Amino acid sequence: MNARRGRQSTMTRPHPRLVLVEGTEADAERIRRALGAEFQVELAPAPDSASSDGESTPDHTELLDRVDSDHARTLLRCLGEGICLGSPEGRILWANDYFRAFSQACKKQIEIVSRESAGHLSACLRASPDVPPASLSCKFDVSCEDSGRIFDVFVTPVVDASAKGELASIAVVARDVTDARRAQRKMDAIDRAGYELVRLDTDELRKLNAYERLQLLEEKIVRYTREILHFDHFAIFLIDERRKKLEMIVSSGLPEEIQDLDLFIESDGSGISGMVAKTGVSYICHDASADERYLPGLAGAHSSLTVPIRLQDRVIGVMDIESQTPNAFTDEDRQFVEIFARHIALALHMLDLLVAERSTTNQDVSGRFAGELNDPLEDIASEVSWLRQTSHDPETTQHIAQIMDDVESIRSRMRNVASGPQTILGVDRAMLHREKDPVLVGKRILIADDAPKIRKIIGDILTHRGASVSVFESGQGAITALESIASGEVETFDLIISDIQMPDRNGYEVFSSARKHTPGARVILMTGFGYDPHHSIVRASQEGLQSVLFKPFEIEAFLDQVRKALTSEPASD
Repeated sequence: MNARRGRQSTMTRPHPRLVLVEGTEADAERIRRALGAEFQVELAPAPDSASSDGESTPDHTELLDRVDSDHARTLLRCLGEGICLGSPEGRILWANDYFRAFSQACKKQIEIVSRESAGHLSACLRASPDVPPASLSCKFDVSCEDSGRIFDVFVTPVVDASAKGELASIAVVARDVTDARRAQRKMDAIDRAGYELVRLDTDELRKLNAYERLQLLEEKIVRYTREILHFDHFAIFLIDERRKKLEMIVSSGLPEEIQDLDLFIESDGSGISGMVAKTGVSYICHDASADERYLPGLAGAHSSLTVPIRLQDRVIGVMDIESQTPNAFTDEDRQFVEIFARHIALALHMLDLLVAERSTTNQDVSGRFAGELNDPLEDIASEVSWLRQTSHDPETTQHIAQIMDDVESIRSRMRNVASGPQTILGVDRAMLHREKDPVLVGKRILIADDAPKIRKIIGDILTHRGASVSVFESGQGAITALESIASGEVETFDLIISDIQMPDRNGYEVFSSARKHTPGARVILMTGFGYDPHHSIVRASQEGLQSVLFKPFEIEAFLDQVRKALTSEPASD
């Protein structure tokens, strides 16, 4: 004896229903007496079909349909989507519990699109009675301003089999897509921001030097990180491959002390940022107080998110975001920041390519120009040599000598220009000038540059004009000298001139040490064609740097910058 159990929906509390699928009325009566009034016991209808061997086969379709209908209603009530049944006019007749929980404004908007759909679907059914009703489903986007929720609403016709082509009712499904739509909108916003980061307007770029281009990019990075990702406290570090060290290039909302942290690419000892740079795997710190890897950053920080900045398959830096709220970051935040970090990597790479292209182009053009001038200069030299042999007039001989000097000067200058940033223009005349410059006399000037030719030229010219010059071949040597000021081993300096790209320490580190140990001194940074892989110029400019020179530069322009720096007021902290 097999039985199925169901229940009826009535206005009063329904009794559980027990269906006797195989048995007699006598069996059913015995079960009723045994169970009492707590159950409704029903006997399945008598069989009305036979099997192939002549035995009767029960047909319980109608009964099972009733039982399945109860199960269906239970299922519809439990679904995590709004389910409705509407009249042919679009009026909602029945809805599941999920739909009933919607705000009144949401339900009203869904009812409006249901009414609109009902008329349209009814006309479609009459025009195409043989078309499957499910293929006529209508889809709407419904946004509820009061709750901020967004729904995909599907309206499908329900057709009565006895009245083909006539709309019997409509089925409405309202699916909450709020999170998915918000995520898509943020993704679209990140894509637009990424496009803006790498968008390079030719006319606009012509007006900007390398420093201004970097500054513009970093302003965009800060703005989009705040507006789109809604993070105010963050820093971006790039990897210095030579020292395997992380150099901070952008900071927003974090204390200046974070710049003094020495972070290296390693799994242990350099905090979360060092680990992410080493592994290339993002890391969410949910509780800073309980995470041993977390190093001090934002005052009162309770959580952080750190992602690698990747250029193709190579990690070139990390982006660290901090919050004063515990558990502030989700896996979705991580995904968004990783995407944005890839856009940042591309933008930085494009700016580096522009600088490299400028350097290469300058050298190529200068080299070709020197080649083109070589033949005419050789002809002039040959003619001058002939004149020198045929002329015995002292005055003419003097003019011939001057012409030869000019020819050699042209050749020398062309070589200097072709050599790229490791040179200074107009040095010959400047070296002949030995008069003291009142602005430079007695001034103590520190020079740091790893290029021997550059530091010798600058040192000699400043010395000839009356300055007391200390020359260093490395950034570390300059920093050590600056640190010695506090102990009295070295006198304070009036001016610090430093190259940006040196093997050991970069220009920003020299600038930062100068601010700390000789705050009254001015600083001039130099770089070839604007090459600044660690963004020393932008970082230093944010902290008061007043002068930048791009090699190759004219020596007179350099001297003008030196005079201006020594006569200007010190930058305020």
